[in-house]
Amino acid sequence: MTLSLQAQIPGRGLLALAGSGEYLPGIQPVDRWLMDWLGQPAHVVCLPTAAGTEGEARIGYWNDLGKAHFQQLGAASVQALPVIDRTSADDPSLADRIREANFVYLSGGKPAYLFETLQGTLAWGAIEAVLAGGGVVAGCSAGAMVFGGHIPRNRSAFAMQPAFGYLPGSVILPHFDELPTFMQGMIPVLIQHHLMIGIDGDTVLVCENGRFQVRGRGGVTLAAQNHRQRFGHGDTLPA
Repeated sequence: MTLSLQAQIPGRGLLALAGSGEYLPGIQPVDRWLMDWLGQPAHVVCLPTAAGTEGEARIGYWNDLGKAHFQQLGAASVQALPVIDRTSADDPSLADRIREANFVYLSGGKPAYLFETLQGTLAWGAIEAVLAGGGVVAGCSAGAMVFGGHIPRNRSAFAMQPAFGYLPGSVILPHFDELPTFMQGMIPVLIQHHLMIGIDGDTVLVCENGRFQVRGRGGVTLAAQNHRQRFGHGDTLPA
C-alpha cells in the first residue's frame, strides 16, 4: 500500500510545515530556499500567536528571534506582529499588515490555542490571502499542526479537535525525531483512524499545487494503519 497526501490550499502559494527549529541556524538553508522560491524580495511577517498565553517575555523572545533570523537571510522587510489573542487577531490594521506581506511565519507554542485564536478572524483571512496571492505561509511545531485535519488534545490519540484541514484526514506530529515517550505510545492508536505526518526537526514538508517534497536535515514519515513510509531531503511524496 502506498500512502499519499492530499492538500486543499487556497490559490497558488506555498505551504511549508516545519518540525522544529524555527528561526535557528539549522533551518536557515530551508528558509533561504523558501525565500528564493518567491522570486521577488521577501516581505516577512512573524506571528507569535501560538505563544500568546506564555507572557510578554516569551512573546518578545519569538519576535526578536524571528526578526534577526530573516534579516540575516536578507529579507527586504521583517515585522513581528502582536497577534496574540482573538482581539488582536480581529484588529483590521494588523490584518492589513499581514495581507501586505508575501511570507508569513507562525512560530511554536500551543496548537489548540493557535487554532482557536485565528479561526474565522481577519488575521486568518489575511494569511489565506497571502497563500492565494502566491506567497509563502510557514508554520513550525504548533504552527504546523494546525494545518492538519485534527489536533491531539490532552496528550491523547482519542481526544481530537478540528484543525484548519489544509491536509485533510491527517494529524501532523512535529519534533518527530525527538518525540517524548507518551507521544510515541499514542501513535499505534492514532494511525488506525488518521494519516500521521511526522516531521523531524530542522525539516520542512513543502506543499505546492498538489506536490509535496521534503527539505532539511531530517525526514518526513507517513503512517496509517499498518503502513509506514519515510522520505528524506529532496524526496517527492506521493499525492
